[in-house]
Amino acid sequence: MSEVDRPYAQGTPCWLDLMAQDQKAAMDFYKGLFGWGGEPGPEEFGGYAMMTVRDKPVAGIGPAMAPEGMPEPPHVWTTYLASDDADETARRIGAAGGTVMVPPMDVGDAGRMGIAADSSGGVFGYWQKKDFFGAVVVNEPGSLIWSDCNTRDVPGASAFYHSVFGIDVEPMEGMENYHALNVAGRTVGGMQNMAGADFPEHVPAHWMAWFAVDDTDATVATAKTLGAQIPMEPADAPYGRFAVISDPWGAVFCVLKPQPMS
Repeated sequence: MSEVDRPYAQGTPCWLDLMAQDQKAAMDFYKGLFGWGGEPGPEEFGGYAMMTVRDKPVAGIGPAMAPEGMPEPPHVWTTYLASDDADETARRIGAAGGTVMVPPMDVGDAGRMGIAADSSGGVFGYWQKKDFFGAVVVNEPGSLIWSDCNTRDVPGASAFYHSVFGIDVEPMEGMENYHALNVAGRTVGGMQNMAGADFPEHVPAHWMAWFAVDDTDATVATAKTLGAQIPMEPADAPYGRFAVISDPWGAVFCVLKPQPMS
């Protein structure tokens, strides 16, 4: 088991959520795929559901809604980076060439959040904790194990995330076109150069969530029975066996059975 018992350091991926056109259907899909628990939440928060492993939060699924005057959010998984001060983070985003898409707003007593695009167009959330710091279960089946920032402008994106969050971006040894995202000397995710990888030209910069599973092939088989598409079938890599899944409404994510630590 891997449980987080303290707030995430600024710049660390701390939460994921999905704003679904059909919340119940999406919840049923991910419950069937990962064995998650969770029920729609209070009406005051739009019924936003905390999805759980062992009754501990791992991700959120809410109904697609938008603040007044804003477009409805797309059906995608959004990665949230921890922020010490959401308003200061928003200011830095603008100063570093990004775009604040949803300005900081309070989510009851849970925290303060916003949505933004980095300087290369990759969309992410930022989360300042109050009573809720983010995912409690990580790095085990059904929970977040890795986060990738995929961009065609590694130098620009590196400068952006360092300026806004203090993230250090450094080449990852032995992996061409790939960089580590480091916070306070600890690797918390990766940055991939889309120009040097196998991404179609029409795919924009984005953050990709990776969920741990205990059997990649079995997870993919289950996803197919639940109506998902598989953009990349299970394959082996030095870090484990992975696959890319697109849920029935088009949200894309990766699953990984990690290579055992030697």
